[in-house]
Amino acid sequence: MAAQVSFSSVAPLLEKCAQCHNASVKMGDLDLHSQDALLKGGKHGPALTRGNAAESRLYRHLTGQLQPRMPFGGSLSESEIALFRTWIDAGAPWEASLQLTTSAEHKFTDAQKRYWAFQPVRNSGGSIDSLILAKLRESKIRPNAPADKITLLRRATLDLIGLPPTPEETAAFLADQSKDAFAHVVDRLLASNHYGERWGREWLDVARYADTNGFKADEIRPNIWRYRDYVIQSFNKDKPYDRFIREQIAGDELYPGDVDAHIATGFLRHYTDETNQPSMENRRTELLMNITDTVGSAFLGMTFGCAKCHDHKFDPILHKDYYRLQAFFANVRAQDDYVPLSGAELAAVNRQQAEWEQKTRDLRARMTALVAPIAKADRDEYMNRFSEGTREAINTPPEKRTAYQALLAFQGLPQVTYQETALSKKLRPEQRLEFDALNAELKKFDSLRPHPPLAQTVIDNSALAPKTFVLAGGSWTAPKEEVQPGFLSILDPTEATFSPPAGLDSTGRRSALANWLANPNNPLVARVMVNRIWQGHFGAGLVGTSSDFGVMGDRPSNPELLDFLAASFVQNGWSMKKMHRIIMLSGVYQESSANQTEAAAVDPDNKLLWHYPRHRVEGEVVRDAMLMTSGRLNLRMGGPGVRPELPEGVNTAGYSGWPVEKDPAEASRRSIYVFVKRILTYPMFEAFDAPTSEESCPRRFSTVVPAQALTMMNDQYVLDWSRQFAGRVLNDGGLSPDQQIDRAYRLALSRAPKPEEQETVLNFLDKQSALIAGRISRNEKVLLPDHLPGGMPPEKAAAFVDFCHALLSSNEFLYVN
Repeated sequence: MAAQVSFSSVAPLLEKCAQCHNASVKMGDLDLHSQDALLKGGKHGPALTRGNAAESRLYRHLTGQLQPRMPFGGSLSESEIALFRTWIDAGAPWEASLQLTTSAEHKFTDAQKRYWAFQPVRNSGGSIDSLILAKLRESKIRPNAPADKITLLRRATLDLIGLPPTPEETAAFLADQSKDAFAHVVDRLLASNHYGERWGREWLDVARYADTNGFKADEIRPNIWRYRDYVIQSFNKDKPYDRFIREQIAGDELYPGDVDAHIATGFLRHYTDETNQPSMENRRTELLMNITDTVGSAFLGMTFGCAKCHDHKFDPILHKDYYRLQAFFANVRAQDDYVPLSGAELAAVNRQQAEWEQKTRDLRARMTALVAPIAKADRDEYMNRFSEGTREAINTPPEKRTAYQALLAFQGLPQVTYQETALSKKLRPEQRLEFDALNAELKKFDSLRPHPPLAQTVIDNSALAPKTFVLAGGSWTAPKEEVQPGFLSILDPTEATFSPPAGLDSTGRRSALANWLANPNNPLVARVMVNRIWQGHFGAGLVGTSSDFGVMGDRPSNPELLDFLAASFVQNGWSMKKMHRIIMLSGVYQESSANQTEAAAVDPDNKLLWHYPRHRVEGEVVRDAMLMTSGRLNLRMGGPGVRPELPEGVNTAGYSGWPVEKDPAEASRRSIYVFVKRILTYPMFEAFDAPTSEESCPRRFSTVVPAQALTMMNDQYVLDWSRQFAGRVLNDGGLSPDQQIDRAYRLALSRAPKPEEQETVLNFLDKQSALIAGRISRNEKVLLPDHLPGGMPPEKAAAFVDFCHALLSSNEFLYVN
């Protein structure tokens, strides 16, 4: 006789199943909200067989015997699965008086409400050092003594501008014996335009910046680089972070007359995009999810993406919260023809464009009429690959499209819009002659047509947004209840209030979100950003998981310090430069990185910061520092991305094309300007742990792998920079061998060699010269500077190249000490 189980014990589990399997959603063609629906089933038969759990689809999905295992993305406990088995084997009794509900209002637990990240920021007073020392005293650890001046200068310079200090800067700092000497260094570096290039790179990781779309075709976004330049300029200007947020979320709505603010909204444009998808519904869902995930992690430090299919498994982020956040972006679309001009300049462009259109209207209309039948035939044939909804959206007259259809059509139409000159090749000969004659006449007006600069950004498609639905399992094919724009429920359960901006064809939704994010009372945003800044200086944040402040992320190693920094950030007008200054003038930043055996035994991971954490610089800084040391770095700022030459053997066929810069000086610009191609990462950056730009990167890994040593040993450009570095030293006339070694050390490592190092290098140069002389006698290739100093034997010059190569490959060159 089968064991008995009451329906009331199974009902709560069935309610969870019915969130995705009910009469309105019916994922997998399963409806589990009623007994009749369970027994009727769908195209695969009944969901259960009374009295026989082993043969029931429901049970087999729960145990993984049928795929996918349910619940999707997880599993029930053994006791819960056993409860289902017992219930089904007992005949699946159902109490009609108990109704399943699929939309119960979620209630947060007291523990969730008390979670540290959701509490108001509290400034307990004190300073960075007092809060650090308090933790150290609790563990009976003493902090390290201050680092020496050269180490401190090199640390600060690499941190703030991503370049090593020059010998002149080093000499000036050593000569300055004032108590404010280091403060003067920090202020000088913060005032440098190179500061924005260094710290802009940190933000571009978070923003998942790239110059291409991604996916197989990986098409170029030719004008997206203006966003990169906007970021650099914003850091250099010390744009307040709250304004920085507002511009990137809703610059077009909040500051319609500000060209930079429009470009800033390109933050939302960095989603990956498979432009040739047949389903615009799926394509649109993917880009909205990319935007939603990134905004949640970048500004709030919460993994919203885990809630796209169901309530977050660990954090208090509801399934509907994900789509409430997504609803702020429901109406956005790409704007790839934004003209970044204003005032008289923009008016002149508009007048010129209108004049060109008026004078060429008839010519263009006749050319269009000639190719129209071919265009229609090609379009009709291609339309068959589109999804039904995409075809319907495109075929519906523009004035009759719904808000959602308008967005689908906007994305789908480029696939069926053809260049008329390409279509003309299919015309009959006499038509082709007529078309070519019209085209020749049209070209006479080329001088009249304006060619203004363009930027790629996003705007709202209109003042009417499409509806947003909670999606069961994250699938656009399974919409559930409609939701309105709203914030994280545990912080603010209300719907957002907004109004359309005056004079703009926009909803105002993103303005409401931007203002909520940038509100000083938001407990997450300031904490997240100061933690990122701390991470940039120390290699790790006070919260190690800098885009995950949730339950599965790290807890702050010093909560009081995190809140002190967040409060100071807001009180200082959200100034990032002031935050750098506060951190860098602290004692903890200026500590030595030396080890203490006793302290390491208590705090092996240095969570309490008893010493400065040594860490390797990023691949971009490796390249920039080598270029600078070799004397080849081109410091020109801004403009389209550049493509340096790639190492031999890199496949650049097909979609991986990489047209190399014709001007060597352009190829030697700073690494932040190297073209970011999603399917082809620049090899040196890849070797040194550059992230993928498919999604937001909160913190770069720092691995030690053979590829790094092999790159430094064998990469042709590292060898070239070593040759040029050697030539830079050897061509300084009148230097003795000792002075040449000293000069090389000061350029590469910012210090003079120790006596034992000087002796070791001299011995190396003698031995290496003899070895290279033998290679030269055998006509073997050796590395030489571009110009040999007069009277210097080639073997001695080649040996000096090898010495310079060793300096560039040393840990002291590659690490922030």
